[in-house]
Amino acid sequence: MGESLNDIAEKLITKNKKTHLIYAFNGTGKTRLSREFKDLLNLLPAIDEDIDEPEQIKKKILYYNAFTEDLFYWDNDLNHNQEPKLIIQPNEFTQWILETQGQDQNIISLFQRYTNRFLTPKFNENFTEVSFTLQRGNKNDAHFIKISKGEESVFIWCIFYALFNQVIEVLNTKIDERETQDFDDLEWVFVDDPVSSLDENHLIELAVDLAQLIKSSNKLKFVITTHNPLFYNVLYNELSGAIKWLLKKHEDETYELLAQTTDSPFSYHLYLKHEIRQAIDSNNINKYHYNFMRNILEKSATFLGYKTWEALLPTVEGKQDNPYAKRVINISSHSKHSGEESSIISEDDKRVLKYVFEQIDEKFKFASAETEAPKNKD
Repeated sequence: MGESLNDIAEKLITKNKKTHLIYAFNGTGKTRLSREFKDLLNLLPAIDEDIDEPEQIKKKILYYNAFTEDLFYWDNDLNHNQEPKLIIQPNEFTQWILETQGQDQNIISLFQRYTNRFLTPKFNENFTEVSFTLQRGNKNDAHFIKISKGEESVFIWCIFYALFNQVIEVLNTKIDERETQDFDDLEWVFVDDPVSSLDENHLIELAVDLAQLIKSSNKLKFVITTHNPLFYNVLYNELSGAIKWLLKKHEDETYELLAQTTDSPFSYHLYLKHEIRQAIDSNNINKYHYNFMRNILEKSATFLGYKTWEALLPTVEGKQDNPYAKRVINISSHSKHSGEESSIISEDDKRVLKYVFEQIDEKFKFASAETEAPKNKD
């Protein structure tokens, strides 16, 4: 039976473990879970726009999620043709880490390590604005550029990473020797999907940095959520003592938190395969299951060295163009993950998916249902 996100949040809190690592598809409800988590602890006002409330830094949780990024916005000033600047809304988070702790240079270095060493942020004197310069090593340096959305997310993450790091240093100090008592009641850090538009090397680097930060803390407990399998697996390997979860959303808007009990890293394609198998067995196939099937084919083709995923599909004698490939492309290209679409497909399309699934499963000998599925022993 499914649970509410409030139930899931309560389960995480009452477990009283240092680290919870949660995988979930985009659109499942990771950000909403972070809000339920905060509300359950009575930490924030009900209105999300009040995220810069001065007192929140003295409460029991620090968090990074989609609403955190609302503290930053672009001033393009198109009417006066001024240079674009990233504006930081006044809040105690950034004021403390930038003005009091003077972490701006560390933030810049970290940002360049994750993105481009020639892309340089510059804070103004009171740390309310940031401009960006791309250094080309000649007279063609680009000043006051507007960085991509992915680079912006990484920059904001770097600020909050510096905040988390500094807070941990404070809390690891004896109470009577701390430079501030603002964090004495702090218990939790909730990080919701800091991964955005990073290549694999930098994504791994970010995950390792976060894991080291978590391991360095003597007091705090952490919840990390992500939709990225590689990011999840790096944290899985780095944080051996963490509880690993899979968060599922049901069609009735309830949720299920499944504990991953195997010792091996999370196999994303096997999880998708398990989802398709369940849909076939229950005759509850939706369009997004075609998306899952295509995802499995793409990842398997890459691993096996095929140029295209279509090469893995069963063929039809006398047909130059593979009709199964066309069917997969046509349906999967108009569907998204389960949290975003639940349109029912035709009985003929169901038969095609079942046939392709069985043929691929038989040909490549994927793990059995008993070994591939996450088990909940909670």
